[in-house]
Amino acid sequence: MSNDFFKDKADSYEQVTHRVANVENIARAVLGSANLKSGMNIMDFGSGTGLLLEQIAPAVTSITAVDISQSMNAQLEKKRADIKCELEIIEMDLTQSSLDRKFDGIISSMTMHHVDDIAAMFEKFHSMLDTGGFIAIADLVTEDGGFHTEDTGVFHFGFDPDEFLALASDAGFNNVELSVVSTVHKPLADYPVFLLSATA
Repeated sequence: MSNDFFKDKADSYEQVTHRVANVENIARAVLGSANLKSGMNIMDFGSGTGLLLEQIAPAVTSITAVDISQSMNAQLEKKRADIKCELEIIEMDLTQSSLDRKFDGIISSMTMHHVDDIAAMFEKFHSMLDTGGFIAIADLVTEDGGFHTEDTGVFHFGFDPDEFLALASDAGFNNVELSVVSTVHKPLADYPVFLLSATA
């Protein structure tokens, strides 16, 4: 994730209907699984243009948006006035750098397949949560590589749900659950998307 793979698509990112619909499904699942409330400060890992966080924002007090892509962060910045909570945007590669913060929760949509070392990322998430804090992580079920039509820094063609659950448990998370919450419909195939939820 060292390059801005989304530089040429940031402006049109939200014009892809199946992408928007997928994140709407994920947002509904997050709202249904996490005990969100006023006073919470959560982090959105791989926040992109803010498709997920803008739907979560009314339920919390503040969101810290973390993304490596300058162009995607710029698109989110344009939305700032419409985000229904306090918003901080941080441009950084969280796989390589550390953010010395504690959060009440961490959300993420379709970002983990861009992360090489998943075990290390779960361990970092765990270290960034207050006791009892939650994660709500959405990504693809194992697929054949056809989901991406170009190189956007992809390390994983989705994930085996049982293996993903095990990695979260090994990192110290409790109450680990996973369920399919959305399906991305593309011309040649349908791609299931899961949400993993857990507490620190």
